[in-house]
Parts: sequence; structure tokens; C-alpha cells
Amino acid sequence: MKDFDGRRVLITGSGRGIGRAMALRFARAGAEVVISDKDEDAVAAVVAEIGVLGGKARALVFDVTDPPAVQAAHDRLRREAGPIDVLVNNAGVVFGGPFLEVPLERHWLTYRINVLGLAAVTHAFLPDLIARPEAHLVNVASASGYIGLPLGSTYASSKWAVLGFSESIRLELHMLGYDHVAVTEVCPSYVDTGLFAGANPPRTTRLLTPERLADLTFEAVRRKRRVVRVPWLVKVTPLLKGCLPGAWFDRVSALFGATHSMGRWTGRRTG
Repeated sequence: MKDFDGRRVLITGSGRGIGRAMALRFARAGAEVVISDKDEDAVAAVVAEIGVLGGKARALVFDVTDPPAVQAAHDRLRREAGPIDVLVNNAGVVFGGPFLEVPLERHWLTYRINVLGLAAVTHAFLPDLIARPEAHLVNVASASGYIGLPLGSTYASSKWAVLGFSESIRLELHMLGYDHVAVTEVCPSYVDTGLFAGANPPRTTRLLTPERLADLTFEAVRRKRRVVRVPWLVKVTPLLKGCLPGAWFDRVSALFGATHSMGRWTGRRTG
């Protein structure tokens, strides 16, 4: 997708953090960005920010964990503006700590937002993408989708699910003849948004900025890249895991500090 003028891009969870940075990046390229979040004030602030910069944005407030609300938001957007060309499933949440010390409702909420919410939004908006001459689906996963993450077990497993969904839907779209709908999975290490406050990036890496990840994601959409893996350690993780015996890989993960990276997590504790 080379030209974003006149394109409509919907980004979930774009009231702050990575989603906000992505919204600003697509707006600078000329796209009309649909700012989506359950926080109405945050949505209004980003819409206003883009307006001040001379970009085009509109608000769409809904909760990804409420399928009827997701469908109603889709119908309202189609009625008031038209279909989207790019869907970025970015909304997500993390709760760190020993599995048994984290309340069960927080584990459930992690899956509802990170997995079920992503599926609900995709189910509602994918027909729009299929109907467009060129379209793109972006799912924000995580480096923890490739490895185990002690003290973040439900978060990591939710991102494993996002990777499985992304690869499956990409192959399904191809099988059904919808090759004009590209799919990208975004797999960063820790990003400096507040959600991972206190977590330690693996050795030889540092916290990513939301702006850096937004730039990489934008380029992936522009060039139709399947995967964004950043930083370098994330790029080699699938290869190492596929080649090394399990016990050796565990030792390498511990050596780089990934195994203990959530040990001091405090987080923002909001989605």
C-alpha cells in the first residue's frame, strides 16, 4: 500500500501509547485515522492532536470485549464515513506477577482483551477489508509470543494466540482468493508505554519507543511485510528456539535476562 491519501485506518487502543503513536504516523502520511478506545476522553485528545497537526481523524468509542458494541461501532462508522482500508488490532493489557497471586479476573481480562477482543473486531471489520481493492490487517503481538514469560504467563500465552490467529487468517485469506488483503504480525520486545513499567529489557537491548514501533509498523504496511520483529534479539529468537534443544534454549533465555525480565514489573495496570 504505497499511497495513504484517502485511506481510512482504524486502530484499536489508540487513545494512548503504541496506538496513539501509530495514529499520528498514519495521519502524517495522509490517512484518515479512526481513533478507537473505550476511554472517550483519551480518544478526543488524540483526535484533537491530529487535527492541530493538520491531519484527519475521527472518534469511535467502544470496548473490544463487548461484541455487540463492536458490531454497532462498525455499522456506525460504515454509515457515517464508509469502510476502512487498514485495521490495526492494537488494544491490549498486561498483568504481571506470580500466576497464583494475580486474581483470576485479571487473567480472564487479559484473554478477553488480547484475544477475544481482537477476534471480535476482526470478525466485524474483515468484510470491509475484503471488499476493498487493497487492504491490510495488522495484529500487534509480542516477542513473548515466541517464548515463555514467567510472571506474565497469561499475557505471553495471549500473544501466542495472536500469532497463531495472524498466521492462520493470512493463509485462509490466500486460500479463499483474497490476496489483496495483506496481514502483518507485530512482535516487539518491551515498549516504553507504562504498561511494562519496572520490567527489564533483555541484555543487549533497550526499551523501544512507541514512535519507533509505529514507524516500523507503518513501513510494514507500506511494503506488505508479514512480520515486524524488533529489536535484533527478537529476530533470532524463533531460529534459536527451533534449532536448540529445549534445555539449552531455556539457558540462553535466562542468560539474556528474558526469563527474569518481569521480576520487578509494576505496570500501569490499565488496558
